[in-house]
Amino acid sequence: MRIIVFGYHRIGYLCLQELIDRREEVCAVVTHRDDPGEQVWFESVADLARSVGLPVFTPRTPNTTAFERQVQALQPAILLSFYYRRLLCKEVLAIPPRGGINLHGSLLPKYRGRAPVNWALVHGESLTGVTLHYMTEEADAGDIIAQRAVHIAFEDTALTLFNKVAQAALALFRDTWPLIKAGRAPRFPQDPRQATTFGARRPEDGRIDWSEPALTLYNLVRAVTHPYPGAFTSYRGRKLYIWRAHPLLELSSGEEPGTILWVQETGCAVATGAGALLLTLVQWEGEDARSGEAFARSHGVGIGERLGEEEG
Repeated sequence: MRIIVFGYHRIGYLCLQELIDRREEVCAVVTHRDDPGEQVWFESVADLARSVGLPVFTPRTPNTTAFERQVQALQPAILLSFYYRRLLCKEVLAIPPRGGINLHGSLLPKYRGRAPVNWALVHGESLTGVTLHYMTEEADAGDIIAQRAVHIAFEDTALTLFNKVAQAALALFRDTWPLIKAGRAPRFPQDPRQATTFGARRPEDGRIDWSEPALTLYNLVRAVTHPYPGAFTSYRGRKLYIWRAHPLLELSSGEEPGTILWVQETGCAVATGAGALLLTLVQWEGEDARSGEAFARSHGVGIGERLGEEEG
């Protein structure tokens, strides 16, 4: 069965490798050129494809007449999408007789759209997962084939959770592929009333609002910490990145949000809208990352100073 793989990121890499290992008939790979403005910390789908002699296409958009003709010429039986970042138009989806199947990083219909792992952490979820579904013109809205849940630990960050999701994605695809290949994959309609949809996250979305509760800020920090752009505030006119923190939910200081409460070996405590946030790994713009305590001691951070008052 001739397959065109649309893939990117670690999940795209793992699932393409699985198809290669199974000696499936992948006739082409469609992926993205790496964005110079994005930190690329994951394996290259393009490099993997080229290493085994597969044709690689990197169109700015797959929804053009010219690209449609390229897909038609390849005569695929099915399209498989693994973390590819563009929607496919109905004309492209109509080319293969078996249509298209996508692997999405959430338990659909929840968290349709971009960055589902990061958004799940931002919202403090305790459960996420992966979904294989049939592709339609609407993002992540097609009938579900199969799902696998992933539990979110309180200590998980975007990276640790993404790695869990990637392994679950590979396991789900590995278990379900024989049914897909045989044309016996089930389909269960999504309930649109249960759907939630989120867009791509931007670096500026990491700005900390100290009036939010400590737990909300903790979830933001872990959702965008390395290798993502990071949560940040301002201090003495420069950005201060918060790479690691811990919520002190029972601490009630009565101080204005953003006020530095104390500095100890464990870190630097900052008042929030409810509780306090203990900063354990920070990075002042232009400097190396260091512990919250080391940063505070080396820069003479004073008790009662405010974070977030000056724009960097």
